[in-house]
Amino acid sequence: MHRKLMAVAVALGIGVWGFAAEAASPKRVKVSGEIVDTWCYLTEIMFAKGSAHHKCAIWCAVGGVPVSIKGNDGKVYMVLRVEGDDTSVANPKIVSIQSHEVTVDGDLYVRDGVNYLLVNKVADDKGVINLTHKKHGVVPF
Repeated sequence: MHRKLMAVAVALGIGVWGFAAEAASPKRVKVSGEIVDTWCYLTEIMFAKGSAHHKCAIWCAVGGVPVSIKGNDGKVYMVLRVEGDDTSVANPKIVSIQSHEVTVDGDLYVRDGVNYLLVNKVADDKGVINLTHKKHGVVPF
């Protein structure tokens, strides 16, 4: 299914095959944490966080890998939209804040244990503060 259509389907609670799924109701939330690319975070490839992973995180976001926020609350929030854009794939806003520590306001949808976030506003952007390059170097070279 096309990514844009999939994001809309998830947000509206419609299953992949077009059946009406259990209705998802959004909850307005404020989330603080580090922007991570979901694939490297899940697989722990290239340390997946901070300044050591910054360049890879940008490449992944531009390449279509979903972006998430690793919340300070320990939860991971998959970002489906940022500030009114209709896609997170190669979204200039999401690319510009990769690996940054941010606070966002948005609408949270929870379905089958997965947190989906439609970011309405990036309320605070502290930049890259997780200086993992001191331990791991800068990867990939």
